[in-house]
Amino acid sequence: MSKKLDEYERPYAKALTKRLREPRRFIQVVAGPRQVGKTTMVHQVLTGWGRLAHYASADKPTLKDSAWIEAQWEAARLLALDEIHKIPAWSETVKRLWDFDTRAKLPLKAIVLGSTPLLMQQGLTESLAGRFEILHLPHWSFSEMRKCFNFSLDDYVYFGAYPGAAPLITEPSRRARYIKDALIETTISRDVLLLTRVDKPALLRRLFELGCRYSGQVLSYNKMMEQLQDAGNTTTLAHYLDLLAGAGMLIGLQRYSGAVVKRRGSSPKLQALNTALMTAQSGLSLSKLKSDREAWGRLVESAMGAYLANASATGSFELSYWRERNREVDFVVKAGRKLIAIEVKSGRRRDALPGLAALIEVYPGARPLLIGGDGTAIEDFLAMPVEKWIQKPTR
Repeated sequence: MSKKLDEYERPYAKALTKRLREPRRFIQVVAGPRQVGKTTMVHQVLTGWGRLAHYASADKPTLKDSAWIEAQWEAARLLALDEIHKIPAWSETVKRLWDFDTRAKLPLKAIVLGSTPLLMQQGLTESLAGRFEILHLPHWSFSEMRKCFNFSLDDYVYFGAYPGAAPLITEPSRRARYIKDALIETTISRDVLLLTRVDKPALLRRLFELGCRYSGQVLSYNKMMEQLQDAGNTTTLAHYLDLLAGAGMLIGLQRYSGAVVKRRGSSPKLQALNTALMTAQSGLSLSKLKSDREAWGRLVESAMGAYLANASATGSFELSYWRERNREVDFVVKAGRKLIAIEVKSGRRRDALPGLAALIEVYPGARPLLIGGDGTAIEDFLAMPVEKWIQKPTR
């Protein structure tokens, strides 16, 4: 990573520092996909604590168990444990040590980091209820990539938002290998297959490739099964989609409806969480994609979807899509009682007609938001946090 990247401080660092300096004691859980800057951010935070801080990682090749956690626990007053989910029963050990310090009124503050939010969440809810706060680090935003690497909108849409891959944009083959080997394969093999039971690893990989190819499109599970050899059943595919979402790679957005059961049973809208995952596998250059209006339009919409999906991971709003008959709305944002219907005009052909008016007819309180074309510029929308768009008053 470049010196500029090492010096760049994500906004989440200030939030973490503020939490640690509060008199209240909570275990700070930093969760997010690989290569989004979790470790770098925590090192920046620890610098301000000097010798009181201690960092240790469970990602080293030596055997780690509960005794290793206990040894690190005694080494500092501010402790950061990285890749903690790789230690069996880690949450039980942390709970025991945390509760002992609490009873003894010892002021230790703890940070635990993990690159598989799904597995982190299991340990937290089972053992650490009431003792933790989560700080979710998503993929980088357009504003961050522009500020740190001077990315243009086209750069962000095509090259995506992995800071480690940004210095390689002038070397297309090397960049593609880095993303496929160091990010995609490492995430699947080490964060999913090694730590979770997956009966059909090849199917999970093919599902990820299919999801990237159809990112931004609604695809029924039956249609997925037609394209995936030995696909098993829809339950297996839905489970594998959950695993890929938990690893920060690919999600399946559900159809919005007032009926929760209907939402859960809908065909998912596939969405890659970083467009770099798509372009590294496509083999197409930026100029080649831009010359294909249809392909570029799909990529632009995927960049929009990734931006919204990553922001929704904080839990401040729900993200879905809406479709009735031949009418579709690209994204639906639900924050409390607020409902925002977002349509993206990217220039690509659609298999359904725009549906903003139709959705508002069904849900009169919804606020329409057109991005691109005659609406808000795509660059302007991506440059502002989603929460600010939610808070903007209805005209």
